[in-house]
Amino acid sequence: MSIHPTAVIDTKAELDSTVYVGAYSVIEEGVRIGAGTRIEPHAVVVGHTTIGAGNVIGSFTSIGTPPQDLGYAGEPTQLVIGDHNHIREYTSIHRGTVKGGGKTVIGDNNLFMAYCHIGHDCHIGCHVIMANVATLAGHVEVDSYATISGLVGVHQFCRIGTHAYVGGMSGIGLDVAPYMIVTGTRDRMRVSGINKVGLKRHGFSKETISKLDQAFRILFRSPDLLQADAFAQVRQEFTDCPEVVNLLHFLEHSKRGVAKRSDD
Repeated sequence: MSIHPTAVIDTKAELDSTVYVGAYSVIEEGVRIGAGTRIEPHAVVVGHTTIGAGNVIGSFTSIGTPPQDLGYAGEPTQLVIGDHNHIREYTSIHRGTVKGGGKTVIGDNNLFMAYCHIGHDCHIGCHVIMANVATLAGHVEVDSYATISGLVGVHQFCRIGTHAYVGGMSGIGLDVAPYMIVTGTRDRMRVSGINKVGLKRHGFSKETISKLDQAFRILFRSPDLLQADAFAQVRQEFTDCPEVVNLLHFLEHSKRGVAKRSDD
């Protein structure tokens, strides 16, 4: 274990012997940190926070701090972070609330760039990218391989689907369906199409991308079709494509409503 002499670490914190802790960092009681994780200078890690292996916690980050919720009364809620995440400088991640399930959860291999914020009770999958100053309010779900660009604000209880791409400076007030590109303000969110570039980069076949594109046109660009009829048509035509089935399931089970507006 390599700990800078100016770091302040509570004796009841549990750190693997291979953890690195930089100058002036603070680690409080209740924190558990796995093998090979680096805590850079001036980071603060507090509360009932569990951090897995191989993570990098950047300088001036605030990890596991109390939720920004008026109903929070100091309960011992949790933050759980998986393995191999890169959390850049000034990022803040809050632990959960009792009413929200008591736990904020982050998966593996995510990148959170500088000044990101992840609010209480958020659930983030794996291989998610959040660019600079992307912010998630409480209770947001972000599925694996989603990308959230810089200066994006996501409203409480929204869900961002797998492989979705949210354009920079957007305000997200509705769910973002998987595989889609979404931009715009909260009341004028625009779905421009499927995330073809991202899907190609992640090895999706041309056939799968084509079927997703066809399903998108039926679901998002068929103004003469009732929603129930559009769902029925897609279900009938693309039963052999798991990705289209996943898209349809997301749309049918959205609690907040899904961004659908398209100008094209």
